[in-house]
Amino acid sequence: MIYDFTIPALEFTPVGVLNAYRCGIFPMSDEVTGEIEWYLPDPRTILPLEELHISRRLARTIRKGAFEVRVDTEFEEVMSACADRGEGSWISEEFVELYSELHRTGWAHSVESWRDGKLAGGLYGVAIGGAFLGESMFHWETDASKVALVALVERLRKQGFDLLDAQLPSSHLTSLGAIQIPAGRYEKLLSRAIRMECEFKTMDDIR
Repeated sequence: MIYDFTIPALEFTPVGVLNAYRCGIFPMSDEVTGEIEWYLPDPRTILPLEELHISRRLARTIRKGAFEVRVDTEFEEVMSACADRGEGSWISEEFVELYSELHRTGWAHSVESWRDGKLAGGLYGVAIGGAFLGESMFHWETDASKVALVALVERLRKQGFDLLDAQLPSSHLTSLGAIQIPAGRYEKLLSRAIRMECEFKTMDDIR
């Protein structure tokens, strides 16, 4: 199906959110009022899949196998942890419910870092075609979220994905290789990626 970038009628429903993503738009709730707001940033932050930067310390952590990486085993727990920032969060309970429905229907996914049977960090996002639209990440232990992100990038590469959207800039993402690009360029990348026939597999059968 061919998509253009005409702004859709924005509805905070599973179908409405997927349609918004296909147009480069994503929702966040106001941390004070809880009202749903929609964003189409310019410039846009992406993480080029072939330009992931892994520091020496992070590489050592990965080599040592300090964390066990799992996919889609505790999606709601990952979302709740991303929301647990202590000073309010844009991830409201309404968001957890909607994205959990997207997870149950195969659109939303989590990548998790575990240590000693406990969740230590992770991230979640939405996969459409060959685009993975990252939403949020968290860590309770040093490097746990970065290990999850490295695992995500490796998985996306193996499964032929073309775009990893990071939405907004942060020092954390920049340290891993994220860059900012004009919205027009992002729209072209997104338009191509969502037409691809990719599947975000949850089992480790892609090695």
